[in-house]
Amino acid sequence: MKRLNLIFILILIVLITLLSRIYFLSIKSNTYYEELSKRNYIKKIYKVPNRGIIKDRNGVPLAMNKLGFSINLKPHLRSYKKREKLDELITLINNHFPQYSKEDLLKEYMKLDSNYKHDFVKIVEFIPYENFFDKYTIFNSNDDIEIKAEVKRVYPYGENASHIIGYVGKASKIDIENNEFSRYSDIIGKNGLEKYYNEKLQGKLGEKIVKVNALNKEIETLEETEAFTDNDLNISIDIRLQKYIQEIFGEDSGAVVVMNAKNGEILAAGSYPEFDNNIFVDGISIDEWNKLRNDFNHPFTNKLINGIYPPGSTIKMGIALSFLENGIKPNFEVYCSGSMQLGKRNFRCWKHDGHGRVGFKRAIRESCDDFFYKGSLQVGINKISESLKEYGIGVETGIDLGNEFYATNPNKEWKQEKYRQPWYLGDTINASIGQGYMTVTPMQIARYTAFIATGSLPKPHLAFDAYEAPKEIAYRPSDLKLVQEGMYEVANNPNGTAYYHVRESNITLAAKTGTAQVVAIPQEEKKRMKESELKYYHRSHAWLTGYGPYKDPQYVVSIIVEHGGHGGSAAGHVMSKIFNKLEELGYIKNNK
Repeated sequence: MKRLNLIFILILIVLITLLSRIYFLSIKSNTYYEELSKRNYIKKIYKVPNRGIIKDRNGVPLAMNKLGFSINLKPHLRSYKKREKLDELITLINNHFPQYSKEDLLKEYMKLDSNYKHDFVKIVEFIPYENFFDKYTIFNSNDDIEIKAEVKRVYPYGENASHIIGYVGKASKIDIENNEFSRYSDIIGKNGLEKYYNEKLQGKLGEKIVKVNALNKEIETLEETEAFTDNDLNISIDIRLQKYIQEIFGEDSGAVVVMNAKNGEILAAGSYPEFDNNIFVDGISIDEWNKLRNDFNHPFTNKLINGIYPPGSTIKMGIALSFLENGIKPNFEVYCSGSMQLGKRNFRCWKHDGHGRVGFKRAIRESCDDFFYKGSLQVGINKISESLKEYGIGVETGIDLGNEFYATNPNKEWKQEKYRQPWYLGDTINASIGQGYMTVTPMQIARYTAFIATGSLPKPHLAFDAYEAPKEIAYRPSDLKLVQEGMYEVANNPNGTAYYHVRESNITLAAKTGTAQVVAIPQEEKKRMKESELKYYHRSHAWLTGYGPYKDPQYVVSIIVEHGGHGGSAAGHVMSKIFNKLEELGYIKNNK
């Protein structure tokens, strides 16, 4: 009996196994193969929207799309039997567009075609509409050729605002892994606003599900969704002002920022020398890349946010305010003899014979180094550093460009962590005049100047949607007023360091010059060498930052001229002309 039961159980197991297999073959596998067969005749096509246009504040396109066509050949023409057909097609393209050699076209086809590829092979990326229009019917009537509408990114103003706008380039494998959209658009933002706002500018893909025949020809549309095209970007730049600044800045290297002092809108910003963004769209050549990379003036560096410089005397307003906020009285004075001895080190004032008795306003007006040396020893670097951080020094400004550098706002802890060395009093003295370890970016100086002008710290921004309310900072209004009066005298008192250099301005300005040393001056030098006596790349960087009108601060202009020497003489005419242009364009209406 037990043996009989065992046999029945075995028979039952075999029956169940057979029935399961029959079910799989007749039902489950049928569903699988049905889905597989659908792939053979149903095709999903992604619809890529045109990349959004970047427009200046007046609606002028700064980055736009040029219409054209690509030429695509039928796949699987590389075999011996079909090679003659392929040669005919390549010859046809070469006859009408001789700029594409037969050898390059054939090489491109062979590289992209494969046994697994069923879409047409793109061998000519882009031919402008006006160059292709009269030849369209010749190519489109050939069943072995597919002509597709294409767009190419174009920057109509070339070198103007190139570091701000940025550029697009061909999407790499890493780009595609991180951004699926770029698999279908084939381009992605690589730099500047094009990169920061890439997701907005690219829009969203649409889909079209179609039925195709054995020849891969569309015969029916089954489903369709439109691409998202509300993807233009409106920014605060005025290209008229941007072009004007590039003209007056000339061949110098450096940076200029023009910013609304109250809300942080960037009206113009240039990193010089600029470069033409158009060279990156199709892929830059090795020769062009090496030319940019090896230029000592660093045209490829965005100096606005990645240029790291000693602030020189432009930091003195912040240092002075820190003195006042940390216990030094407004009537504090020192006697400047031209130098100050500390241990074995002699710290010189820029004025060899000294300034005599100096208080806050005169120290700012005439940029007396000795005043800040002695005041800094009373306050100490940690308190000074803490104040400067509040004023925007050594922190990101938050501008919508990405990859912004912090620069350095040093203190005792910073030096210990970075160099494993103690902080010395000499380090404090150097920092008090914007030298030594202290560094800034031009965008930080512009933002910090806006704080000095208005009493609050705005966030610089380019896209209007990126606006944030300015940061409120605690200070005594009388202290800030004293610093502002010092800046006023820099530009309006005959003894001010910028007075004779900004007199062309129609606007009443407050300003501060700065000379940022590139090389240290040896201790044995009894008197500073003239900048003109130094080799060009050893000359100091020239700073000038200011705001206007003085009584109703509306705009900040911050300028650095690399190896320009003195800030007033190197940048004063540029600042004056910029403020006059702001008035001409209607931005400054109330010159109090």
